[in-house]
Amino acid sequence: MYTVKQLSDLAGVSVRTLHYYDEIGLLRPPHVAANGYRYYDDQAVFKLQQILFFRELGFSLNQILDIIDQPAFDLLNALHAHRGALHDKIRRLQTLIQTVDSTILHLSGEMEMSKKKLFTGFTPEEEKRYAQEARERWGAENVDASYQRWNNYTPEKREAIKAEGGAIYTDLMNAMDQDPASPAVQAIVARWHQHIRNFYEPTVEIMRGLSQLYVDDPSFARNFREMHADLPEFMQRAIGHYCDALEQSQ
Repeated sequence: MYTVKQLSDLAGVSVRTLHYYDEIGLLRPPHVAANGYRYYDDQAVFKLQQILFFRELGFSLNQILDIIDQPAFDLLNALHAHRGALHDKIRRLQTLIQTVDSTILHLSGEMEMSKKKLFTGFTPEEEKRYAQEARERWGAENVDASYQRWNNYTPEKREAIKAEGGAIYTDLMNAMDQDPASPAVQAIVARWHQHIRNFYEPTVEIMRGLSQLYVDDPSFARNFREMHADLPEFMQRAIGHYCDALEQSQ
């Protein structure tokens, strides 16, 4: 049997994530002690592996819950399907690697690279998945309103917003040698806040949720780590300080 902490260390997911999976019925511990401690067996370990595979392949938590709870779900067949899908993903990751290499050369001054090319490899499928997850977290009404706002922008305005987003993440990456709470970093986070407002009006709670998503969500974390290995955690700390300051000022 595994404790929550042991399973967290084994699978490389946070304890908070395992608690959330329990809350929504996705991965319930087969044994809960009288003191409330959760314990997981080997079957739960394999089930968690499947959940993480499906997450990596872009499925929402609700979709995964529907799939793995089906009586006809077969672990071996699922693994064969994952293998084929992962081979497809390898080809896309090779494109992302080329993008990372080009970005490194651009930042080191060895070549010029357009801001648009910084995001080569981010697929429409990923964008759709992010939208679905946003609906689950913050409600369809808020997400639909953000799409409406985006669709009302001119093509020129959209390109300017994308360029500013790229510049913000680049500036954050270049400021990682500083304290996340420093005035310089906080000024960049303030720009990030204004950038998000191009899509919707984010509350402090939403901004904190986004910073956590950057670390916990496999796709978000991977995309940011391709810019810098420690960027998700740095952004989480910087945004956390920014939100603390906002709350104190209210």
